[in-house]
Amino acid sequence: MLQEDQVAESTANGQRVRAAVRSGVVEGLRDGGVARFLGVSFAAAPFGDNRMRPPRPVQPWAGVRPAIEYGPTAPKEPYAPQFRDLLPEVDIPGEDCLNLNIWTPDPSAGGLPVLVFIHGGAFLAGSGSVEQYDGSAFARDGIVCVTINYRLGAEGFLHLGDGHANLGLLDQLAALTWVQENIAAFGGDPARVTVAGESAGAMSVTTLLAMEQSQGLFSQAIAQSGGALHTLTDELGRTVGRRLAKRLDLEPDRAALRLVKPSVLSAAVRDLVDEVQGTPDPGRWGSLALTLTPFAPSIDGEVLTRHPLAALRSGVNSSVRLLTGWNREEARFFLVASGAIDLIDDAALEAAAQGYGLTASGLDLYRRNRSGASAGDVLAAVFGDWMFAMPAIRVAEARNADARTWVYRFDHPENRSNHGFGAAHASELPYVFDTIHQEPTHPLIGDSPSHDVADAVHGTWVRFIRDGDPGWRQYQPNMRYVGVIAKGLNEERDPAGAEREAWDGVC
Repeated sequence: MLQEDQVAESTANGQRVRAAVRSGVVEGLRDGGVARFLGVSFAAAPFGDNRMRPPRPVQPWAGVRPAIEYGPTAPKEPYAPQFRDLLPEVDIPGEDCLNLNIWTPDPSAGGLPVLVFIHGGAFLAGSGSVEQYDGSAFARDGIVCVTINYRLGAEGFLHLGDGHANLGLLDQLAALTWVQENIAAFGGDPARVTVAGESAGAMSVTTLLAMEQSQGLFSQAIAQSGGALHTLTDELGRTVGRRLAKRLDLEPDRAALRLVKPSVLSAAVRDLVDEVQGTPDPGRWGSLALTLTPFAPSIDGEVLTRHPLAALRSGVNSSVRLLTGWNREEARFFLVASGAIDLIDDAALEAAAQGYGLTASGLDLYRRNRSGASAGDVLAAVFGDWMFAMPAIRVAEARNADARTWVYRFDHPENRSNHGFGAAHASELPYVFDTIHQEPTHPLIGDSPSHDVADAVHGTWVRFIRDGDPGWRQYQPNMRYVGVIAKGLNEERDPAGAEREAWDGVC
């Protein structure tokens, strides 16, 4: 039976379903046992008087708002050409970009677990409306799935020291607050929320986990290929803000930057990112010369008061269960896509490893463990561990003994049959969402993706979201159990432990 705030009506495209949220009534579609509500606003449009300011509440509306199509996406520039086929993207015009999408097995149910997913894209691109994030498979398995948008680039992560930094994080908190207040109207239990994210989304998750403002908004977290190790310092965030203003021939003043058209501002952001990545000078950019992500959460002293690892060590959100991990060959995504993997020689490998802080003996270990591998293959392993594996491990180590933490590693495919990428960055996403049938995902995961892997990965996420346990022992620094996921799930103790130890004291 539908509740009073939900109405069903059959149409040619499915069954229309209504749900009452605090701001008004929204109407979605039910089809194939899944009801979806798309483009639902969780905050007011961040333009006009609201631009470059903290998110503000949605104004209530009369009547019924349609929620059958994805809503506008945040202003952004496209991915670099070499990545566009690998990361399917969508751009939907409009100002009401702080919206979310919901898939539910039954809006009239109660007590269902909830997944809130934060997309990646280096804090510059992406949206919750990318088709590979379709939440139907989670709804099929009894989970209410929510994907969100948040402000990107300078709109979301400009830091000028004026009290308005990290607006993208505040957007994410606003979305999670909206879920707490409204998800019961879609069958979800606000006490059973898991927040998850990949890449920049995973950096967001671990940062949110370290913030006292997030307490009570979620009981579990999943961080895929992104930790808090590379958070920007206060000064580095301000350096980026000043440099962006100089590019626009403006003073580093928010009022002046608010007058710049969003399209012009996002283009300037892209140019600044190109400058950082094209001339990664440590003298000018500090650690950004290695991370190459100038727009990201920064320790501004207000929204983010201290480094996330320090906050986690102090016990913030220690009651939240965490699943964190990485893909075995993360960096092949970047090096194979660009073709750089075939251009790297031993001298370049040694210079890069030294830049990451790896000792000569550590690099020799990586070489010995990959007999016959090219210099580019070895660099991919080194860079991937520095950028993704070690941040995940450091987060797991930072949590106190009472915090429940599990670590995974995604290992598929071992033979790199997916156009040479292997278990590269973002390659787990279609398996997590069980959207491997979508052809736009195949340039990265291969033309014959494994249903066994999808069952293993998606099933692991479902178990954790539903039951609070992914299926292997928790991670402790004295034991270091890791769930290794490919066509099945295997528990291993400290896989590649010698290489992990090579980073001790470095990162």
